[in-house]
Amino acid sequence: MAAADPFECNWRGELALTFAPSASNTVVARRRHSGPFCIQQPFYPGDGACHVYLLHPPGGLAAGDVLELDVDVAPGAAALLTTPAATKFYRSDGAPSVQRQTLRVGSGASLEWLPLDTILFGGSRAVIETAVELEPGARFIGWEQLSLGRPLSGDRYATGTLEQHTWIGVDREPQLIESLRYGAGERLLTAACGLDSFGVCGALYAYPARDLLLARVRERIGAATPSHQTTLRCGATLLDELLVVRCLAREPEALRNLFEALWCEIRPSVVGRTPSSPRVWRT
Repeated sequence: MAAADPFECNWRGELALTFAPSASNTVVARRRHSGPFCIQQPFYPGDGACHVYLLHPPGGLAAGDVLELDVDVAPGAAALLTTPAATKFYRSDGAPSVQRQTLRVGSGASLEWLPLDTILFGGSRAVIETAVELEPGARFIGWEQLSLGRPLSGDRYATGTLEQHTWIGVDREPQLIESLRYGAGERLLTAACGLDSFGVCGALYAYPARDLLLARVRERIGAATPSHQTTLRCGATLLDELLVVRCLAREPEALRNLFEALWCEIRPSVVGRTPSSPRVWRT
């Protein structure tokens, strides 16, 4: 686990998981947790992967809270991680709230990191850090989905800040290094080169991918995106063998539905398994 966080810590949750192959499936070979962050019994829906739901009973992060996840998927193992509910960053008048995940995937292993969306409440001070370390021959699908405020509750994200860092590497060579910093009211949120006043944004990543898969993804995006692009705007590209899909949306459901459709499209090619959606997504 990482060293003590420099920010004042109000409530810290830490969870470390190791997945390993067994004679018949993938098992949680080791788990360690402290604070309000844990898992219950893994699920085996018949797709060959070990499905695990990450549980954070408080439901969100307040000022100074730190939520840290450390995952190792051993060679030959297959794991899918998701959450039963959205992650919420609450209003903070003090220290930022920090979410940090480090995901390591061994050769011949696969990891699908598919959490439900993250909601940034107005006045929140969010720091989100994601590092994905892939060995040669590893397979990975992951996504990030962010909602600014809660418009249906009258929260238009009038104040707040976000600092987000994403690193994805293969054999210790970076494929993607990205940092984003913005505050409510900044021009980046309304500019055409930024979020263009869309309240929801996200990215989907898949490795390894080829040109043929990119073409199929673009075709699926084209079918789902209105020609006028007023409710959903997306693009896809390849960075070597890393597929990156970026989307802006008006509603979180539109982004979530598209990402689930893309996951169904790419899962057989990327991790070699037919789609089997976690049951918690429909409850």
